[in-house]
Amino acid sequence: MDLGTNTFHLLIADGEIHNYREIVHYHEAVKLGEGGINKGYILPEAYQRGINTMQQFSDEIKASGATEARAVATSAIRSASNGADFIKEVEDKTGIKIEIINGEQEAAFIYQGVKISGCLSAQNSLIMDIGGGSVEFILGNASEIIWKQSFEIGAARLMDLFHRTDPIPPASIEALNQYLANHLSDLFEVVASQNVDTLIGSSGAFETFAEVIEVEKGHAFDLNTTKNYSFNEDELLTLTGKFAQSSHKERAANKSIIPVRVDMIVAASLITRFIMHKLNISNVSMCSNSLKEGVLAAMLG
Repeated sequence: MDLGTNTFHLLIADGEIHNYREIVHYHEAVKLGEGGINKGYILPEAYQRGINTMQQFSDEIKASGATEARAVATSAIRSASNGADFIKEVEDKTGIKIEIINGEQEAAFIYQGVKISGCLSAQNSLIMDIGGGSVEFILGNASEIIWKQSFEIGAARLMDLFHRTDPIPPASIEALNQYLANHLSDLFEVVASQNVDTLIGSSGAFETFAEVIEVEKGHAFDLNTTKNYSFNEDELLTLTGKFAQSSHKERAANKSIIPVRVDMIVAASLITRFIMHKLNISNVSMCSNSLKEGVLAAMLG
């Protein structure tokens, strides 16, 4: 179980690490950070959605006959003053023990998830995982992690800070870009001394980018069978630019955008554009594996 800021994921599987079978792959838009993400507090309605979802997960785990369970919590629960209360209530009601992982552990799990998908090569790639609370960057290749870091600049946080009017005004985009420039100096320093061949977007918003692009071309797109996808640079920049200028109504009408991403996709688009331009990366791909598959790799390994 990956208990993220926006979405709680449940993955139940069996088999070997490079040949496992998914039994349940389910996610729920809990929006744990809604309204309180930058205040460091889980608001009552979001808190209750989280508890209800964990009870559903508990029922699914029992029904599947799973013999081992692991639940990891990331940025929202990690930084919330009532995160410990949430963890205790979940254990009292379901028996599930939630472990809080720090940003470094989160980045390591994301790398493992991406690695088992076969998305990495001998060349250096920069993996970017845009969550609601944090964004992880991992520089590495098929054999090793060179550098990794988690930054508390997730899409829900940026939305709360900058995307208060819809469509997002140009002045807010400028302020958001400046904010990213100020907060990502460690990333720029590392990348300046390394060759980066590809930017790999780990699941989340990148799945939406790929689906929207393909569906607009009239192609079928199934995330269950599409484990990785290579973007055309112009198509991706055009789409992210379009999202940045769109209204909530326009985005909500697009069936390829899942409801929890209808507003977050704006901040995710702006982060993606910023990184591509700032680091001068034109090769971008999507990998559908992320944190939960990395946790699964550790369990099956």
